[in-house]
Amino acid sequence: MGTTETKARRVAIAYHCFAHYRAAVLEELAFKGRHRYTFIASRKTLEASIKAWDPPPGIDFRHTYAKFTHGVVVQPGIILAALSPRYDVLVMHGVVWWPFTWPAVILARLTGKRVYYWGHGWTAPERGLRGAIRALYNRLPHGLMFYGHYAKIIEMMHGTPPERVHVIYNSLDYPAQKAARDAVTHDMLAQMRREVMGTDVRPIAACVSRLIHVRRLDLLIDAAASLKAQGREIDLLLVGDGPERAALEAHAKARGVRAVFYGACYDEAVIAKLVMMSNVMVAPGKVGLTAMTSLACGIPVVTHDNEANQMPEWEAVIPGKTGSLFADGDAEDLARAIGRWTATPWPDPSVRRDCIEIIERFWNPANQRRCIERAIDGLGADDLFFMKERA
Repeated sequence: MGTTETKARRVAIAYHCFAHYRAAVLEELAFKGRHRYTFIASRKTLEASIKAWDPPPGIDFRHTYAKFTHGVVVQPGIILAALSPRYDVLVMHGVVWWPFTWPAVILARLTGKRVYYWGHGWTAPERGLRGAIRALYNRLPHGLMFYGHYAKIIEMMHGTPPERVHVIYNSLDYPAQKAARDAVTHDMLAQMRREVMGTDVRPIAACVSRLIHVRRLDLLIDAAASLKAQGREIDLLLVGDGPERAALEAHAKARGVRAVFYGACYDEAVIAKLVMMSNVMVAPGKVGLTAMTSLACGIPVVTHDNEANQMPEWEAVIPGKTGSLFADGDAEDLARAIGRWTATPWPDPSVRRDCIEIIERFWNPANQRRCIERAIDGLGADDLFFMKERA
């Protein structure tokens, strides 16, 4: 890594598809970045339930064929991007098991481009042949851009210098989230509590999620039942729908837990109010971008402590400050974690400030752009400050 390279570079960011929730960072790069960006992807997402990003005017977007088949993505178009003299830098969604990524990174390097992977990286340590293949694959580009520090630590264990591994965090549309948050008053939240929950004086533990087994929402109900047995009654608010709804409703009734199943909601302004009227967001299974939504609204997050079975966004949960961690699969420990944030009918204002601060410092589109461009400019990673903060 060297000093800052001041010249604007022609950067191709090649993904299989760009989901709508990537819009903020992609548009941050396109309109506020110091380089010229071309976005290469399929116009359709690979899952029907996920809406694709619709690039606004002024963005250089190029459609390329991508198909998910037999567990891998087939995308020959990234080979053309790797060979094209139009670009100086190729940023790829570096998935080791997708067949076209290997020749793409090699050809891009042979044609003089700088190459970076942008993605999750390691989600857990891997041993044997799989680990060796991934380690080899991650040596091919000039740098790696991972969402979280856990992936970076594993990469460093394989001998990669820390300055080659850039933690770029993750984000949603924080400017829009901030505008929605600032438009809400306490009276509005109290009124919404009365409308949705029937009262505004009982603390609420919320979860915004698809109602599927992997989310382990049964643990949330069991934890609420445990708190009730201790004389600490709380209400549950589950925003979302899915195949587990009937079973969860029956489980809540059997355990004597008051749970409101709000159903699916796709209105971000409504979701913001539902989150803000709660005391805590609980993700008994993995927590991902839901953490960004909750913290941006000033609401702490509770999730499990098994880092090998988490999403990168769990790193924004600083115990005692922006949320709590509980022993994975332990309903009683989950009750303890929830209890910390539901001791009063409404959240403490100082907690709200801490949650918002972590988003404004790290987990937002502007900081993502800064971290990405630091990598492209040939500078070493500078994420140690966050590691010290979290420790």
